[in-house]
Amino acid sequence: MSVDNDDATNTNFQHQHQDLDHSSDYLSNPLPQILDSQPQPQPQPQARRPRGFAATAAAAAMGPATTAKGKKEREKEKERTKLRERHRRAITSRMLAGLRQYGNFPLPARADMNDVLAALAREAGWVVEADGTTYRQSPPPSHLAAFPVRSVESPLSSSSLRNCSVKAALDHQPSVLRIDESLSPASLDSVVIAERDTKSEKYTSASPINSVECLEADQLMQDIRSGEHENDYTGIPNVPIFVKLPTGVINNFCQLVDPGGVRQELSHLKSLDVDGIVIDCWWGIVEGWCPQKYVWSGYRELFNIIREFKLKLQVVMAFHEFGGNESGDMLITLPCWVLDIGKENGDIFFSDREGRRNTECLSWGIDKERVLKGRTGIEVYFDFMRSFRMEFDDLFAEGLVSGIEIGLGASGELKYPSFPERIGWRYPGIGEFQCYDKYLQQSLCRAAKLRGHSFWAKGPDNAGEYNSRPHETGFFCERGDYDSYYGRFFLNWYAQSLIEHADNVLSLASLAFEETKIIVKVPAVHWWYKTASHAAELTAGFYNSTNQDGYSSVFEVLRKHMVTLKFVCLRLHVSGQENDEALADPEGLSWQVLNSAWDRGLAVAGENALPCYDREGYMSMVEMAKPRNDPDHRHFTFFVYQQPTPLGEGTICLPELAYFIKSMHGKDS
Repeated sequence: MSVDNDDATNTNFQHQHQDLDHSSDYLSNPLPQILDSQPQPQPQPQARRPRGFAATAAAAAMGPATTAKGKKEREKEKERTKLRERHRRAITSRMLAGLRQYGNFPLPARADMNDVLAALAREAGWVVEADGTTYRQSPPPSHLAAFPVRSVESPLSSSSLRNCSVKAALDHQPSVLRIDESLSPASLDSVVIAERDTKSEKYTSASPINSVECLEADQLMQDIRSGEHENDYTGIPNVPIFVKLPTGVINNFCQLVDPGGVRQELSHLKSLDVDGIVIDCWWGIVEGWCPQKYVWSGYRELFNIIREFKLKLQVVMAFHEFGGNESGDMLITLPCWVLDIGKENGDIFFSDREGRRNTECLSWGIDKERVLKGRTGIEVYFDFMRSFRMEFDDLFAEGLVSGIEIGLGASGELKYPSFPERIGWRYPGIGEFQCYDKYLQQSLCRAAKLRGHSFWAKGPDNAGEYNSRPHETGFFCERGDYDSYYGRFFLNWYAQSLIEHADNVLSLASLAFEETKIIVKVPAVHWWYKTASHAAELTAGFYNSTNQDGYSSVFEVLRKHMVTLKFVCLRLHVSGQENDEALADPEGLSWQVLNSAWDRGLAVAGENALPCYDREGYMSMVEMAKPRNDPDHRHFTFFVYQQPTPLGEGTICLPELAYFIKSMHGKDS
């Protein structure tokens, strides 16, 4: 929209008086009157009408009849222009009404676009004077006093703040921006000066901002100003927050390591208004020594402490391996008796093309093979889940357990273990297909025979290695074999094996946990998403290349079992060389997964993938959990926050975490 000049303003003022009788009816519903008063003809290609002196000369040459026709056409054009102006004013009126009602903008009754621009500029932290002069002003000292102090481990170190004070940051502010165009008379009468001292000193830039210290101080000033918008998420639907306790609270002998530390941690979380706790129940700990002998003592003690604090509880049935990598995390393996079986029959584990075994989880190929002391894979999972349900029946009766998450693959997520760091994978490698154990090979052979092409009973031999890039392989490159007849057959079988595994386990989980919410975690394999093949997703088990929708069939199975999907949330709107090199698109993947799940009526939850310390990261998670522009007002049913360290260690900025929780709850902070 543009601001009219003085002549146009006088002309419009006359039009307003001519249309005064119809203005009230029109503003309530302008579009029907526009359509009734002047039906729009279908646009036809025609020569451009001459204007000015050329139009006069042409009219004289064509005679009186043509002149009358041109005059009539000009009258119609004037009428159409008048209708467009009415429509524009009606839209402006509705915009102003919305800003007054929902944004608390102090706009006068006859505000124009200058008033809107001035109000928006002030809301963004600018100062707009009566003559139109616009500039940024430093926050008053009171903002500094009210802003919560950062922790020592904050990205803004104390040394950097000493080297570049707030005064130095203000000295590096951009020069004052002055707008020479005068405001309209209405805006001059209605200017509302922000509640700041506009006579205070205005700092201008003497040199470019090119020092790290000044950039860090500028970031701090942005954080300070962001405190003025802490009510942005008030009134938005509540998203409960669950916090995942660190894995080491229970040791390998199923003992609670530090009851006092757990109570202190829960006290901190309760004070932050957290809704509940998430606990991993490890198969390798509980049934670690003998088949069907379950030890729950440490978990019983832990759950009793959680009950004291009146917090909800979500429990993860963890059927995978944890730790043992370069991070130095506590190592939790699969049960020892399972590993003993694997020494004689390594095909119970996934294998890559080179025959390397991955002991992170059991192969889907033994889901219905009696190779685990007379039991099948899914029977082992069911017995473990049933034992938990019977042991903690009192917690279910009290309603303390609000959900059970079922581990369905590597890292407890629904995926193949295609990215094993222990074997050498590093981001952003494409990973390798995990289908070379004899049980999955038998399944592939049956599928190939059923298709009528027995020679397809093999994995691709040109799919590269764990750390290959798509363009370096013949299978994943542009127009590669992934889109050949064989490639489509193999990828469909590979993805279907994952879906059948989920279907089998969830069928038994629904029996073990009747009337309890079942949760499944879906990974965010976002690297190489901008390529045609989506190589990393393919090796993980999601047939999501550009000519396929790799998530719809998965979500149909989850809907069949009325499962809540928990999506691993990545930090969005982050651009960097690493993402560019990997052709990653976390935002595009999140949009596809969330909308596909919501369109199928699935309840969706979230969990952060990486540790988060700053306001920007927290707000990125809030935006994903409660998207503002969703026309159906869809949002997460809950969110699981994985904290990098216990709160008592002081590495997490508690005011930032508290603000995140209040934003998720839709409360005034």
